[in-house]
Amino acid sequence: MGFLSARDEQTVAKEFERIVGPVRLTVFAAGLGPETNAQAVALIKEVAALDERISVVVLNPHIEREEAAAYGIDVTPAVVVEGARDYGIRFLGVPAGYEFSNLIDSIIAASSGEAALTEDTTTALGGLTEDVLIKVFSTPT
Repeated sequence: MGFLSARDEQTVAKEFERIVGPVRLTVFAAGLGPETNAQAVALIKEVAALDERISVVVLNPHIEREEAAAYGIDVTPAVVVEGARDYGIRFLGVPAGYEFSNLIDSIIAASSGEAALTEDTTTALGGLTEDVLIKVFSTPT
């Protein structure tokens, strides 16, 4: 049995109608590691199967060290979401539960390369003089 019910699949497939271009999901998962590695791979493959514009690559960071370093991945499981380029979108752990809707939104956003930001936000961000790293943590507790 998969992660998504038939109803979930229909809802996600409907959301994926908004995909503009191809999206690549790179999953870093170690074969010898926590059970969450296999869960992340299974979930991402299940989601990608809902739209032909989404491709999946699974890499072991202990073997594909250069790729892991290039993406800044040092823990598993990790998921990189890329559209026409790498926008820096990363999910650490299994992007299920509270993070699932963020995964779907990230796939759609990466497909277009357009962020859904207000003009005020875009203007404020344009005034930044150096790169900013934003990390969001989520826990059900």
